[in-house]
Amino acid sequence: MDIEYWWLLALPLFFALGWLAARIDIKQLLSESRALPVSYFKGLNFLLNEQPDKAIEAFIEVVKVDPQTIELHFALGSLFRRRGEVERAIRMHQNLVERPDLEQEKRLYALFELAQDYLKAGLLDRAEELFTKLADSVHAEPALRFLLDIYEQEKDWQKAIDVAGKLEAVTGRSHQKEIANFYCELASNEIIHSRPDAVRPHLAEALAHHRLCVRANLLLGDLETSLGNTEAAIEAWKRIESQNPAYLALVAEKLLAAFTRSDRLEEGLNLLRGYLAKYSSLDLLNTVFQGTLEKSGAEDAYRLVRDELRRNPTLLGLDKLLEAQLLEAPIERRRDLELIKELVHQHTRGLAMYKCDNCGFRARQFYWHCPACAAWETYTPRRTEEKGLPA
Repeated sequence: MDIEYWWLLALPLFFALGWLAARIDIKQLLSESRALPVSYFKGLNFLLNEQPDKAIEAFIEVVKVDPQTIELHFALGSLFRRRGEVERAIRMHQNLVERPDLEQEKRLYALFELAQDYLKAGLLDRAEELFTKLADSVHAEPALRFLLDIYEQEKDWQKAIDVAGKLEAVTGRSHQKEIANFYCELASNEIIHSRPDAVRPHLAEALAHHRLCVRANLLLGDLETSLGNTEAAIEAWKRIESQNPAYLALVAEKLLAAFTRSDRLEEGLNLLRGYLAKYSSLDLLNTVFQGTLEKSGAEDAYRLVRDELRRNPTLLGLDKLLEAQLLEAPIERRRDLELIKELVHQHTRGLAMYKCDNCGFRARQFYWHCPACAAWETYTPRRTEEKGLPA
């Protein structure tokens, strides 16, 4: 009973304290609101009514009246950059950086925003300079990511390797696949300039950083072929099976050509037939079909395609089957078969494409570096129609 009486006495006190706190908050809010210029509220109203141009002009008036509105400077600068008015964004953020009374945390943020302005304007050297300065600050992770993008655009692969390593240390997330591809880019450049001795160290580094780097063995096979080392090229390409067998489709033609040069066409065909039986692929089928046609004739080539189509029915496979039938069809049937093949071929044009698993961008050629989202190794070497088929 004593406790109940205590609560009855305390309740009015709690209500009084709550009312007093609310009054204080309201007074403070009103005081702060009166301190803000009218242009600030006009700007908010324009933004709410989806009139960004008028909102910007209103906020600029606020900045003129009260230069201490730091956050509004940042907001305006970002808004200018998003709208493509990068010169105004640069001026806004430069003014902030040059203010002697700006605290260090705000100055670093202003530099970070200014670096993004430069990047948006295409001034990569200035953006690189600022992002490099910020690589040891609280903005280290985003600054390093922007630097990585810059070096990829400039194809400065050695700097990209260094930055990716720093990004790993900062984030704790692996970038070994990207680093391996950067080394492959260096190796490709050496191959183009006919410097074979410089290629091998880059490919060795690529495999050291990412042992499943298919691209490294693909390039190694190309290097050995250019040097006339056919057997070494075959061995390099065969190692792809243990890394990711889906990529065998990318080297099937090269493998068959290498065996043909060594007068071992039958051995090469048997190897590829084995791959096709284990790792169904339309590109593998096409290579084996052409090899079988050359080695054994149209009838065996037709049986190969027919059996594969029964195992993995696809429209692209049907298109290949019709092609095989045309080789042996009598003259009176060819017109009908050609008409059917043309109809099927028109329908399969959009299916015989590669697709980025990251952004969905489709392309007729295979990319290691997606031209749309700039992600590495997001294209699987299977045509879009094959994506639902078992490997």
